[in-house]
Amino acid sequence: MEIKILGPGCPRCGEVEKRTINALAELSVSADVKKITDIKKIAEYKIMGTPGLLINGKVKCFGRIPSSNEIKDWIKEEL
Repeated sequence: MEIKILGPGCPRCGEVEKRTINALAELSVSADVKKITDIKKIAEYKIMGTPGLLINGKVKCFGRIPSSNEIKDWIKEEL
């Protein structure tokens, strides 16, 4: 599983990363988690705001901090 967190490195992006890592641990799922902070690379994903969360190349959310339960549900969908 590949997870990308898109954002410039702000506290909101950090919170998405923390929740994602916690969700993976709670579900005992391993994943390659990458932070994308380059604005040009973020723009390639055509999201309208940060933070953004992609799982297996699919945009799951952008412009807000998803709940831990949302992240867990999205991870389960992609298993």
